[in-house]
Amino acid sequence: MSDTSARRVSLVLGSGGARGLAHIGIIQWLEENGYRIESIAGASMGALVGGIHAAGQLDSYRDWVCALRRTDVLRFLDLAFASGGLIKGDRIMDTLKRMVGEHAIEDLPIHFTAVATDIERQREVWFSDGPLFDAIRASIAVPTVFTPHQYRGLTLLDGGLLNPIPIAPTFRDFTDLTIAVNLNADPVSCPPPAPAATPSADRREEGDLDLRARILQFLDDIGENFRSSGKAEELGMFDLVSRSFETMQNAIAAVKLAAYAPDVVIDVSRDVCEAHEFHRARELIDIGYRLAADAMARGDRPD
Repeated sequence: MSDTSARRVSLVLGSGGARGLAHIGIIQWLEENGYRIESIAGASMGALVGGIHAAGQLDSYRDWVCALRRTDVLRFLDLAFASGGLIKGDRIMDTLKRMVGEHAIEDLPIHFTAVATDIERQREVWFSDGPLFDAIRASIAVPTVFTPHQYRGLTLLDGGLLNPIPIAPTFRDFTDLTIAVNLNADPVSCPPPAPAATPSADRREEGDLDLRARILQFLDDIGENFRSSGKAEELGMFDLVSRSFETMQNAIAAVKLAAYAPDVVIDVSRDVCEAHEFHRARELIDIGYRLAADAMARGDRPD
């Protein structure tokens, strides 16, 4: 499909932690097959990937995240030692700013909206202007994991709290097709790829890195608990909080998809990986690429 016949797309990128790396493969497939992405709305990881793509630096981010090992991921956990969350997020934001550059959202070549949650006023907030990485940092502030982001006089948390699939911001677009990516789809029958083995270096390092390694191991244990136990009474407090957040997102996503039905939905199973497994980027990107091809073959029916 040539540029002159390319179908103009509004792309909605949902929240879901490391599963959001599948967004990269989806974008890659769309561009390789002649779809022109003119607008992106994203929540949480969808805002991060979407914002970087809108800034024209998704290839750089893909190469960087695919090179990450588990120990590299640990080094980006700048612990907050505060009641607002485990991680400050400054370290990863500074790295991304150096990679992508500072941008004003309104100057990006692709229209972009990041969705966050104003926790004090209990409402969602759309950012379609201002510094790109303030909007992204607000949108990825997963409760209890990242500390809230203070911006424009607001206390902001993860956009997925209220809108895990932010379709509504695309209503103002004049495009041919709205494609939504749901990272909280029901598990599929085929098993997800096996997680990579934990390098022994994770447990040999000392000090702050060792503490971060133990936190990540704790998250691994939670994930294993989710897979092995279906009984709520056997879950610990952190387990229940995490599962409750995911259950809430799943319910809201179903409502949003029913109320604002996009032209195509690309479903990514919520059991494809644990939310923190960013060291599995390459396989998750490949999964996104394959799912995009399958969904577009079924769902895109040109008039």
